[in-house]
Amino acid sequence: MSDRFLTRELVQLGFAANALRPVKNAPASVPAFFSGWLTAELAPHLLALTAADTAQHVARHGVQSRRDALGVVAALGNIAAYAALIGGGKRAADQIEDALVEALGSDYREVIARDPMPDDVSAPWPSLAMPFRMRNVDVTRRRRLPYAPGGRRFELDVFHHRDQPAGAPVLLQVHGGAWIIGNKDQQGIPLMLHMAARGWVCVAVNYPLSPRARWPEHLIAVKQAMRWIREHGAEYGADPSFVAVTGGSAGGHLAAMVGLTGEDKSLQPGFEEVDTAVQACVPHYGVYDFTDESGTRYARQRMNSLLRPMVMPRDAKYPDDFRAASPLFRITPEAPPFLVVHGRNDTLVPVREAREFVARLRDTAKNPVAYAEIAGAQHAFDIFPSLRSAGVLRGVARFLEWCHATRDERAAGKVPA
Repeated sequence: MSDRFLTRELVQLGFAANALRPVKNAPASVPAFFSGWLTAELAPHLLALTAADTAQHVARHGVQSRRDALGVVAALGNIAAYAALIGGGKRAADQIEDALVEALGSDYREVIARDPMPDDVSAPWPSLAMPFRMRNVDVTRRRRLPYAPGGRRFELDVFHHRDQPAGAPVLLQVHGGAWIIGNKDQQGIPLMLHMAARGWVCVAVNYPLSPRARWPEHLIAVKQAMRWIREHGAEYGADPSFVAVTGGSAGGHLAAMVGLTGEDKSLQPGFEEVDTAVQACVPHYGVYDFTDESGTRYARQRMNSLLRPMVMPRDAKYPDDFRAASPLFRITPEAPPFLVVHGRNDTLVPVREAREFVARLRDTAKNPVAYAEIAGAQHAFDIFPSLRSAGVLRGVARFLEWCHATRDERAAGKVPA
């Protein structure tokens, strides 16, 4: 029993150390992501389990051997690490608030007309205690609505308040998965439930996946979903004239591309007349560079191991075609307001890539660009409710509400951008 207890605590200690200081170099970056992500976002649960396991072991067996003592020491180290992770998660709310104040001004909340709901102030404890039980009794979900011919990869889900108010702003959620896996049921659920409860209409979209689909088929499909929103959104209470787009990882890349290519009719074959411009963009831990020009080693590895063989057309020319697929090289002065969210501990998409994208966006765009770099956050940190994701989610909600409330004033030049 002492051996098993010690082994458990040492394994946990390794995971906790990786969550605090992840290994960021390939090939360790992928396992470092999985272990660090879950450990960091489930730190309160792991702390409670470790404390209970240690108390039970000591009560049953005492500290009779060196292995018992080492196990207890390792358990105390785990508890300290989890406490540090919990503290880091709590600070995320302040970090995104600081980013919003920097970009929008210290009085930005004054223009948000909607009265705060109890869930806007802090995350309800039941959702944190049971993070994989994501639901909201005030939200109705309409599943598997086709937005274009082609089967399941061209379906979307609509989330709206059960009262289905008319004239609601829209949030379009694009899932990630390296352009080769994933679906609309797996990501963005906490944010969509939160926004739908506030009266927004949220749309989660599937799109064709590589290697069967090649760029830009993924982006064209998302723009087809935009066409569906323009044509059918009002049937679900939406105001199709205001659409914000969000997504994580590959979905963050696609969200950014949607935000930056509203005027590019070549990406709308057969529906060029449709307005696919969006009014706000919130990419999470997105990929912004399909080349290796952002200067990160991982960008070069991603280009050669994933993008060239799996995602880009087989006849794609470097660098022109790769630049055309990169948000980093599609920035224009007319870009909508952006809130870029990225974790400082991200081992799959290094934070340096987000910093470069934000710097170029701020140099060019007329609208506000907020950048929230979340300390301690791994890739995909917002997939389920946690102390960190709850704080970030509420900041994203405030940004979206601000964009909606100031749309007319910004168009008239009355709100500083």
